[in-house]
Amino acid sequence: MLRRRHLLALPLLPRTAAAQGQAWSPDRPIRFLQGFAPGGTTDILARLLAPELAAALGQRVVVENCPGAGGTLAAEALARARPDGATMMLLNNGFAVAAALFRRLPYDPEADIDPCALVATAPLVLLAAPRDGIGTLPDLLAAARARPGALTVATVGIGSTQHFALEALAALAGIGVTHVPYRGTPAALVALRTGEVQAVMETLGAVLGQVQAGEARALAVTAAARAPLLPDVPTMAESGIAGFDLATWYAIGFPAGTPAAVQARLAEETARAVAAPRLRAQFDSLGLQPASGGPEATRALIRAEIARALQARASIPQP
Repeated sequence: MLRRRHLLALPLLPRTAAAQGQAWSPDRPIRFLQGFAPGGTTDILARLLAPELAAALGQRVVVENCPGAGGTLAAEALARARPDGATMMLLNNGFAVAAALFRRLPYDPEADIDPCALVATAPLVLLAAPRDGIGTLPDLLAAARARPGALTVATVGIGSTQHFALEALAALAGIGVTHVPYRGTPAALVALRTGEVQAVMETLGAVLGQVQAGEARALAVTAAARAPLLPDVPTMAESGIAGFDLATWYAIGFPAGTPAAVQARLAEETARAVAAPRLRAQFDSLGLQPASGGPEATRALIRAEIARALQARASIPQP
């Protein structure tokens, strides 16, 4: 079963850790890596968060796109960076999925990277092209069963959260689909519009504009509850996939060995930023739910997500 507890906003850091964090102040611009092409939710979120952190830290925070292999290229760059606070990364579920899915990785997900701060959670949504006559998830499942393997579904890459959600859906529904990975959300949406693929699995915030404009049809969301921004779109469970409950999360990580004072300060400022009204309003417009938690909470979440992905690995083709 793909049940998971809804990720609630976790408490802010203890006062002692926050006080320790105040001892660190960056002396040069910070590279903020993210592992996907521009236009996706991870990219959008990194660019929303960067100026807030820059203002708090008194130093530029420069978002750097390193797309490829479901975010593992960026994670490798993070793992190899100096642990001095000058390089960090916006991780998401894909980091945990890759740890379970890929036979070999150029880094150790637990030993080489220090999770630092939770940022947000968000549902994914399965889209179809309006012209194809697929109006509901049962319609799509029927089409897949009628021609096993003929239905093509795009994601932003092998080993991504979207890939994991797609394969989990296929396993639970007992259907065969053809996964088509792209290097970013815009390319996947173009493929849907031109008929190159019949469906797309993507985070809600990255495709909300296309859905609202009628350029794509939302069939179902992956979380346990309907998305407030798409109240008429049912969940996977409501559409017949019992127990399907999957939301993506976002968290900041550093290279292993980054000083505790650096991590404490960054976690403190991240929690403050996501709680501020200005960023909360932007999160709401993207279907993002703010989350807060420091290094211990973030590490615990990622370990649990890796274990969850390992449990489901048998049903997912491994690269």
